[in-house]
Amino acid sequence: MSISPESFSLSGKVALVTGGSRGIGKAIAVGLAKFGADVAVTSRKLPDLEEVAAEIKGLGRRSMAVATHVGRMDEIKNLVPKVKDELGRIDILVNNAGTNPTMDPAINIEERAWDSIMNLNLKGLFFLSQAVARLMQEQGGGKIINVASVAGITPDILPVYSISKAGVIMATKVIAQQWAQYNIRVNAIAPGLVKTRFSEALWSNPDIAQAVMTRTPLQRIAEPDEMVGAVIFLASDASSYVTGHVLVVDGGSVI
Repeated sequence: MSISPESFSLSGKVALVTGGSRGIGKAIAVGLAKFGADVAVTSRKLPDLEEVAAEIKGLGRRSMAVATHVGRMDEIKNLVPKVKDELGRIDILVNNAGTNPTMDPAINIEERAWDSIMNLNLKGLFFLSQAVARLMQEQGGGKIINVASVAGITPDILPVYSISKAGVIMATKVIAQQWAQYNIRVNAIAPGLVKTRFSEALWSNPDIAQAVMTRTPLQRIAEPDEMVGAVIFLASDASSYVTGHVLVVDGGSVI
């Protein structure tokens, strides 16, 4: 196909964004809507989600807010039918929901913290992707975009989070390979440190922030909106021959 401005259009597409109430997830959800997609947003707390859905509707797109804990299998099973019933289909899934309830070093990590992180960041991501992929298979294809992290490429001060995001990167490659036969493209973005409420304990710490900027060629911490362009590319026909790829969006820190 020849590339054109229309190659980036998401008009007529339906997207589902997890962790869509704030931060990177909210920025991605609104960004997808600006490029023409109808967007369902989900996270654990409904009030914040409803504000995002209202903002998307203000752009002239359809939207819905669904309270869901992606780390719970029963709630995942209910989510996909709800979105299909309301919006008709799912063409794009953005797995953004994540957690990290501890900053303890690896020597002190407790099983409860491990399970909390892995259930949401990896297990929930995989099984939601599976549920959506079955719908996409019926529809003739789709796009799945996972939000990994540079912490999954090079270890940082969040040990279990790093392990979970390394798992997300491998999950991306495995399901990209296996689901290509269904015309489902699966890719990931790997953000560096982004100024969100989720990461505030890191960027608000002067020592940590300085350490990050010292190893980042662009010499600053990212804003949530700076993750959107990569997602639009991966969600659109502009990336029609890209699958199993991890697009690093980190200001150059991993180099």
